Amino acid sequence: MGTTGQASALSYRYEIPDVHEIDVYESHDGYEGLKKALEMDPKDIIEAVKESGLRGRGGAGFPTGLKWSFVAQDTGKPIYIVCNADEGEPGTFKDRPLMELDPHQLIEGMIVAGIALNAIAGYIYLRGEYAHSGRRLAKAIRQAYDKGYLGADVMGSGKRYDLTLHRAAGAYICGEETALLDSLEGRRGQPRLRPPFPATAGLWGCPSTVNNVESIAAVPFILRHGVDWWRQWGTEKSPGTKLVCISGEVKNPGNYEVALGTPISELVEMAGGMLDGRELKFFCPGGSSTPLLPADAADTPYTFEDIQEAGSLLGTGALMVYSDQTSVVSVVRRFTEFYEHESCGKCTPCREGGYWLSQIYQRIDTGSGRMEDLDLLEDLCDNIFGRAFCALADGMVSPIVASLKYFRDEYVEHIRQGRSPYGVEPRRDIATVTFTNAGGYEPAPPAAPQEEFDTEPTSEPAGQA
Repeated sequence: MGTTGQASALSYRYEIPDVHEIDVYESHDGYEGLKKALEMDPKDIIEAVKESGLRGRGGAGFPTGLKWSFVAQDTGKPIYIVCNADEGEPGTFKDRPLMELDPHQLIEGMIVAGIALNAIAGYIYLRGEYAHSGRRLAKAIRQAYDKGYLGADVMGSGKRYDLTLHRAAGAYICGEETALLDSLEGRRGQPRLRPPFPATAGLWGCPSTVNNVESIAAVPFILRHGVDWWRQWGTEKSPGTKLVCISGEVKNPGNYEVALGTPISELVEMAGGMLDGRELKFFCPGGSSTPLLPADAADTPYTFEDIQEAGSLLGTGALMVYSDQTSVVSVVRRFTEFYEHESCGKCTPCREGGYWLSQIYQRIDTGSGRMEDLDLLEDLCDNIFGRAFCALADGMVSPIVASLKYFRDEYVEHIRQGRSPYGVEPRRDIATVTFTNAGGYEPAPPAAPQEEFDTEPTSEPAGQA
């Protein structure tokens, strides 16, 4: 097992002034991973990513190198790299500071991925609300073109690679990779039936890969420093570091880069510990779509395999912490209403089931609940889970099932009393909280007018007529 605790790999440039400018980025080892990639055979790049053990950081945790190896070559069609920067999972805010503080890191990773897969173009699909991220990325892309890192002849290699920033319109469902591809093509964002998979028929029917911001940004570091460098952190099955968003009832919520394998209790302490007078009650280890876990699971190592064994998922790395003064019923109700609202409506179990789950939670939370509602919730969840085209439906029911498993008595008490046993939930006074993280991330300035975005979306695939 490697080192655990707080780490500094992907976030090490965050505190460097003006590192979003290409000259400053270059002076701090910027684009060195790309130079290394140009010296390697594309297959060797993929093999290095495989050996590193890097797993997807967007929720599924699928091995990145293995995913790349599936992309069909020699089909006669262009290959595309798509970055999923549509960060919309509640509790998740790890990609935003990376794009705002160190945008060239993502761009370098996109170019390296393009070289590894013989792609002609890449697309960064950015959450529409991330205005400042959009400004930073648009400027960084222009600078990369001016310096010859992008375009018809990448660093004199004879390879062409173009990169486009595409701003999304705020639909959570477009974080699902096939819905994202439909949206990028100018269609309504809805999950596709698979097979075929994007590796063979993705963007515009061409071989494609869709990877998370954090996954792509890690690759240049792995190539420059080597597989052993990456594996110095974490565990055998979950090597490397993870950007973790810690939020909820802790003193210092924010972004923290940690070595995988660090106990969850230690992550809570990194964030300053629980708010005064409150004890840990439950937490969501990977965002609102992951099964919540009770306080006695807090010593679980933060790895893909250990959290799965504990009954949940690492997800996006969004650790949401709740105290003994918080109603689990009210929390799960808010989650359920979010997913009901964000369902695209394509699949009947998700569309109809989400509505009825929300209605039952409203009934319970407002004092009109019935004891039979608990069995009804379980029956509905059982008929929704695994019966939709994408994982949104599973994410909607997972917190419900877990909350009934660990806190059924609280549901019963809530129904008996006709109100929450906690009365009015305590609210955080946000004016007294200092948001900090390992990289000194500061809030973004106010959003600029629309005309300041000068990298426009395209409806045509790069490299095609």
